[in-house]
Amino acid sequence: MNITVIGTGYVGLVSGTCFAEMGNTVTCVDIDKIKIQKIRDGIIQIFEPGLQALVLKNIKKKNLFFTTKLGKALENSEVAFIAVGTPMGDDGSADLQYVLSVAKNIGQSMKKRLIVVNKSTVPVGTAEKVKLTIQKELNLRSSKLKFDVVSNPEFLKEGAAIDDFMKPDRVVIGADSEVVFKKMKELYSPFFRLHDRFITMDIRSAEMTKYAANAMLATKISFMNEIANICEKVGADANQVRIGIGSDQRIGYNYIYPGTGYGGSCFPKDVKALTKIAKENGYTAQLITAVEQVNDTQKLSIAKKIINRFGEDLSSYTFGIWGLAFKPGTDDMREAPAIYIIKELVSRGAKIKAYDPKAVNQAKEHYLKGVENISFTKLKIDVLKNSDALVLLTEWKEFRSPDFNEIKAKLKTPIIFDGRNQYIAYNLKNKGFEYYRIGK
Repeated sequence: MNITVIGTGYVGLVSGTCFAEMGNTVTCVDIDKIKIQKIRDGIIQIFEPGLQALVLKNIKKKNLFFTTKLGKALENSEVAFIAVGTPMGDDGSADLQYVLSVAKNIGQSMKKRLIVVNKSTVPVGTAEKVKLTIQKELNLRSSKLKFDVVSNPEFLKEGAAIDDFMKPDRVVIGADSEVVFKKMKELYSPFFRLHDRFITMDIRSAEMTKYAANAMLATKISFMNEIANICEKVGADANQVRIGIGSDQRIGYNYIYPGTGYGGSCFPKDVKALTKIAKENGYTAQLITAVEQVNDTQKLSIAKKIINRFGEDLSSYTFGIWGLAFKPGTDDMREAPAIYIIKELVSRGAKIKAYDPKAVNQAKEHYLKGVENISFTKLKIDVLKNSDALVLLTEWKEFRSPDFNEIKAKLKTPIIFDGRNQYIAYNLKNKGFEYYRIGK
């Protein structure tokens, strides 16, 4: 099948590449000429395990192409995916300007019948806006061309996106035509040959599904963090509680690990957007609002433990930070707890030495740019020298089984603040450490 994917960000590039891997002819479109040329040259500006090799492989096989010319890409395409960003506006709502701009360009450029698929995370009712925008441009051209608009939300986890796309839990399609359902099933069938995971529904329900899924997962995280905070007050151990409740099949163990809160590009934005959607329709989403509030507080939980240990004035202390990305397997620092924790410590005079295997450039160039008293190291061990404590904020694999004797020898004082509860099993108190974690 000939496919156009508009947008070469995280979702667009992963989707286009995976479709190409299955033998489709895919053209990815972006208005950024420099970005397109870099991708052609094999330079991928986002870190996702396996993505670069897969892009280069399919470019070489001539299954995957990149261009800035939408009209040319659409000439032979049967399906066009809109995969551009929907950033959070000042009021918390999703900003649709890029989605609708693409829709306008599609209406101006299309020359044959087309299935237009919203892959971006968009509020309920966006498909109708896309349809009206395309139709308006066709009317201006006096064109009688037909098209369909489909909702196909993505469910990709950063750090595991290739596997998620190739072996999906489900593929959700919202449409109003059996012909379209059949065409989309044809496109996706190679991805679920062993199990039929193709779910069809109306368009508005499909749009809502993405927000509902992310809000549910965010709720589980905030719930467990709330339980962890109560555990600390009553003398219980949140990790033991987690094991106790997770064994219940109705609950399960996924997303119930206490920590410093969720971050990234999806959960914070989508939870806020869903709250706004509810409000615009006359409903106050009390639970979802509380989920966001708990998470905002939780991001500073480790900072509060550090302040309780060292005092309000941190000007004479240096802290070594392991991990900056919001989760392992990505360089994404959007809404990462590390941002808030580091800024809080620095505001109290602390000096910071930080290491992350992938996110240092993002920190330097964007999220921690201009923050005083912070330095970045090339090796994880370098953050320890002359630091008063080690603070773990992202559970990268290389942090999971460190040499604690070396850590103890290099730190000024043997203190570890574990924001991901990674070192519970090591009995660090018996090794001579002060050990602080979430929920105990």
